[in-house]
Amino acid sequence: MSVISRGFGGRGSGSDPRVPPGQYVTDDFPVLSAGPTQYVDTEDWRFDITDIDGSRTTLTWERLMALPSEEFTVDIHCVTKWSKLGTTWRGVPVSSLLDGLGTEAEYALVHCYGGYSTNIPLEDLLDGKAWIVFEYDGGELDPVHGGPARLLVPHLYLWKSAKWVNGIELRLDEQLGFWESLGYHEYGDPWLEQRYIGD
Repeated sequence: MSVISRGFGGRGSGSDPRVPPGQYVTDDFPVLSAGPTQYVDTEDWRFDITDIDGSRTTLTWERLMALPSEEFTVDIHCVTKWSKLGTTWRGVPVSSLLDGLGTEAEYALVHCYGGYSTNIPLEDLLDGKAWIVFEYDGGELDPVHGGPARLLVPHLYLWKSAKWVNGIELRLDEQLGFWESLGYHEYGDPWLEQRYIGD
């Protein structure tokens, strides 16, 4: 049996301009993961930023909480065709984490507790496009939704917003992540319906 299924059913986006083609709106927040939920204590949580020369910066939870954070509201879109509108989060912009590196990297490979990874062009993580989030809807981010911290890149399909993040590896070349190496699109733009290789 194939790992990839094109059998997800959608109900169409109707006329709401916030909903990409092929998506339907839900009030639920479905839980979909590549593996079991990871439970990481904030005392043990670490986040490594590795530059192309191998140099590494490590953040503890305490250091992450000391950085300026933002509360923001965005729409999110899953490759399985559901969209949830007006979701509210709090997190630290990825740009803030990478300030001062002066890296020549063009890509990032995001790593997570549990072994998951996903690839993203570096420019899609900067300039207010992505955050390391730790609150959802005014409360702590639940582990089933990626807590204590997940990446959030709302302009891409939600599999790019990796749960349980523990690092960003900056790269000159693109290395495919977990789902991308199994046939999902290397970029994942919901407005272009980039679900699978060739879309």
